[in-house]
Amino acid sequence: MVSDTIAVPSLYVIKGIIILDNDGNRILAKYYNQSYATIKEQKEFEKSLFNKTHKGSGDVILLDNWTIVYRNNVDLLFYVMGSTNENELMLNAVLTCLFESLSTMLRKNVEKRYLYENLDLVMLTLDEICDDGIILESDPMLITQRVQLRQDDIPLGEQTVSQVLNHAKEQIKWSLLK
Repeated sequence: MVSDTIAVPSLYVIKGIIILDNDGNRILAKYYNQSYATIKEQKEFEKSLFNKTHKGSGDVILLDNWTIVYRNNVDLLFYVMGSTNENELMLNAVLTCLFESLSTMLRKNVEKRYLYENLDLVMLTLDEICDDGIILESDPMLITQRVQLRQDDIPLGEQTVSQVLNHAKEQIKWSLLK
């Protein structure tokens, strides 16, 4: 007797989004399920993932019962994880949205140094794309507009030092151009 099991559709498509540098060190990781509950388990998984993918330019792999799409750029590796029965095209749409959004916001400088300098934008971008594993948006232009809008609306007391300095630079630049 063969049992036919049909996967129940779910909005919780994304199981994790990870950004690693070219040495395999975590820059940012968000896990949307409890498969890797501790930091140690997450680091071990990320090390295994890096070892399998760091020589490739990007594609789809199956690792530890996860479907993972990834992309390599300069000194960074971007990963989007889903379950084994997840549609790779959906995962790839999220990966492309993340990369294109960051590329636009960072003026095509999607590199480790610029990512660290703008980590707040990267986190906002992740939050705009995916919430608790549910894909909210996959249009990079809309994500970029939302993140830039949120950044402009932050009260002065809650801004980081770099944001305040950037705002001051802009003000000085405009006053000199007048």
